[in-house]
Amino acid sequence: MSFDPLDDVMDVHVGDGPIVAVAVHDGHAVRQEVAELFAISDSDRRREEDAFTSDWTSIAPTRVVWLRSRFEVDLNRRRHRAVYQTPADAWGLDVWKQPPSESLVERSLDLYDAFYDRTFNLFSEIQRKYGWFFVYDLHCYNHRRGGPMAEPAAAIGNPQINICTGGMDLDRCEPVVRCFEETMQRFDFPGGRLDVRRNVRFRATRFSRWVHENFPGTGISIGIEVKKFYMNEWTHEVDDTLKTAIGEALQSTVIPIQELIRELGSSSSV
Repeated sequence: MSFDPLDDVMDVHVGDGPIVAVAVHDGHAVRQEVAELFAISDSDRRREEDAFTSDWTSIAPTRVVWLRSRFEVDLNRRRHRAVYQTPADAWGLDVWKQPPSESLVERSLDLYDAFYDRTFNLFSEIQRKYGWFFVYDLHCYNHRRGGPMAEPAAAIGNPQINICTGGMDLDRCEPVVRCFEETMQRFDFPGGRLDVRRNVRFRATRFSRWVHENFPGTGISIGIEVKKFYMNEWTHEVDDTLKTAIGEALQSTVIPIQELIRELGSSSSV
């Protein structure tokens, strides 16, 4: 068996069907040359990474999980911004003891290119086999940026589930987005229905834009930003009941979305 250079940075499980779940920000590992140059603490890195989103990819038969930290290379940014250079790139955090060398940055960008090449090939094969595919593009976000003792940010601007529709052809994708939105809202979530809204805290994810740019007419990807109400973003402690329930809520949308897209496809709307 030949060695694949992406084996230790990317976990891909290919299953049956056109439903895919992707987590590009849950990784924490970095290569040694990057770790040696870090000024940022391990805890600060973890706070900005998308904790436990890889767990939720289990809702889909095909799963793609990036195992490296966004502080090594951020797959959800355009290539020229994928390696953070200044605190302004990284929520005001000092990432580096000294600026990373051009060669270090290029090695990180080699991983960026390899991820998108591999993912393009994977999605192309799913498209060839099924004619279409749907992606859960899973992320999470902080809402206690004032510090560990600060009050959480106001709920009015921070929904529990933020749906990102930027970059979509909504004439084509609106029925699918609405299906996801309404199914999540109906889910019997512990403590009350989920607050699910569109484009409040975030309007778009770069990864979902990439899907729509590269697979127009056949690929649909929804950027899903989950507020970290299921964990303490400062201590990294997780409420397993809430985390599991979020996964179950996401799971409840899979069959309705798959059935809807098949129906739309039969009428040439997808």
